[in-house]
Amino acid sequence: MNTNPGRVLVSGGASGLGAAVVRAIADAGGKPYTLDRQPAEGDGVVADVADTAAVTAAVTELAQQTGGFDAVVTAAGWDRPGRLADVPADDWEQVIKIDLLGTAAVIRAALPHLPISGGHVVTVASTLGLRALSDATAYCAAKFGVVGFTRALTVELAGQVDVTLLIPGGMRTAFFDGRTEQYRPGADAALNDPAYVANAVLFALSQPPGCTVRELILCPDREPSYP
Repeated sequence: MNTNPGRVLVSGGASGLGAAVVRAIADAGGKPYTLDRQPAEGDGVVADVADTAAVTAAVTELAQQTGGFDAVVTAAGWDRPGRLADVPADDWEQVIKIDLLGTAAVIRAALPHLPISGGHVVTVASTLGLRALSDATAYCAAKFGVVGFTRALTVELAGQVDVTLLIPGGMRTAFFDGRTEQYRPGADAALNDPAYVANAVLFALSQPPGCTVRELILCPDREPSYP
């Protein structure tokens, strides 16, 4: 088992799960590189994952500096909860752009810079990519899309690049900040520490050649991923 994850590109690496993954990779002796619209600690580039052209340019620039990547983790995400009729169309579509199209954009840009054999992709969906909930049409659409996209990519890249689908439940991050009380977890909500989920990413990346963790569901024992 390879415990050093190597050079890992992490989208959304400035905060939340992405930042936890960055720390876990560094602690394991790897070299994390971030891609986020906000500056992050350590090495990385600033780009909005909703802008495919910007992502392509940023990832290409970073790959030239690093000599490529051993893995990529797509942890960037955003949500705008509310009923379909109440969420402005621009906000609704922005969720899709960041969570689904941004995931595809980062992976598309990184693939040429991954090893032909031995590279790894980890996508981040959500338990709301497996179950539907009212007032979450954009997020469910995006995360259901990530699940389908990843499963198809697994088949497409079989024998070339390993692909893992990570499905986390609710975590104690800034993801819920800025919401109205209606859409925020209550004080008694059981939420995971993002460090626990980051450890699952390391587990997937540490598997030996020929052994791939296809899918991981990691959530609190009382799953409250959406208030």
